[in-house]
Amino acid sequence: MAETQYRGRRAVVLENEYLSVTVTVEGGHIAAITDKASGVNPLWSTPWTTIEPSAYRPEKHPEYGLNAESKLLAGIQGHNLCLDLFGGPSAEEAEAGMTVHGEASVGLYDVTVEGDTLTQMTVLTQAGLAFERKIRLAFGSRKLEITETVENLSAWDRPIAWTQHVTLGPPFVAPGKTEFRASATKSKTMESDFTDGKGYMAIDAEFLWPNVPCLDGTTLDMQTFVDKKVSGAFSTHLMDPMLEKAYFVAWSPESKLALAYVWQQKDFPWLGIWEENHSRESAPWNGVTVTRGMEFGASPFPESRRAMIDRGSLFGVPGYRWVPAKSKVQVEYAAVLQPAASVDEFKP
Repeated sequence: MAETQYRGRRAVVLENEYLSVTVTVEGGHIAAITDKASGVNPLWSTPWTTIEPSAYRPEKHPEYGLNAESKLLAGIQGHNLCLDLFGGPSAEEAEAGMTVHGEASVGLYDVTVEGDTLTQMTVLTQAGLAFERKIRLAFGSRKLEITETVENLSAWDRPIAWTQHVTLGPPFVAPGKTEFRASATKSKTMESDFTDGKGYMAIDAEFLWPNVPCLDGTTLDMQTFVDKKVSGAFSTHLMDPMLEKAYFVAWSPESKLALAYVWQQKDFPWLGIWEENHSRESAPWNGVTVTRGMEFGASPFPESRRAMIDRGSLFGVPGYRWVPAKSKVQVEYAAVLQPAASVDEFKP
């Protein structure tokens, strides 16, 4: 299939009679999973105009801020891949040009479609990793069957972060309305305040999903997007180790659509839930952004590589994974978008 344009970006589309899947050539983002009957895409489309990461120049594009996240934010869409970093670079790495969430979110991909399968490939030159993602959307199906392969090109065993940063946005996400379910168990909030005083969750608190302790002494059920005018939050959740499959489901009462991701718990034991609700006033957020990230991966918190290694584990579960020298590691997961009368109607 020929390359096309999506919101002014280079992209390739895979589709069948039910769904249309859009992948950007630069950044490799799964930018949209669209229900063709309703036109609804649950994934986040930024309220700002994005550009190709290769075109980003700090001096020419102050509208994206001026920090290690700016190049990523200049081009981010929907479901972005965090590899081999989940979080921000160290000060030295940032000075050397490394971006938040690593090279995979800003790199150039070779994207092709053959039959019912889209293939995207790139090489992370600084990390010494090759990455391939295959997305299969069979005729008559509402399921995306996704396979990812990471190859270590070096002669050293490599510890890596590897997170699927699935970010949902309006109109699918609406404060006080959108509902969620997940196979989560033990949970923990961020260990410091990153919301500039606009958060509502207690700091460094352990709890059991879905009832998070709040700063005012109450608890809040995270199965409904918080009903506040301004808020921000991040919490991490251990997927049930007694279940082979881990999952989350998000449901919009307005569109009556459910989006679910299902994966092997052993591959990605952690689900990070990030909320941005009009709290970030700096560029390019500008106080107008609403998102909920459902970020499943190998690491519990977004943090630098040094912090990830120093942490080692949480709740006795590793916080990163290894790719042996000159070897490949492969994972499989699925995304499903289908009509549902309620969030509990959909059973992964």
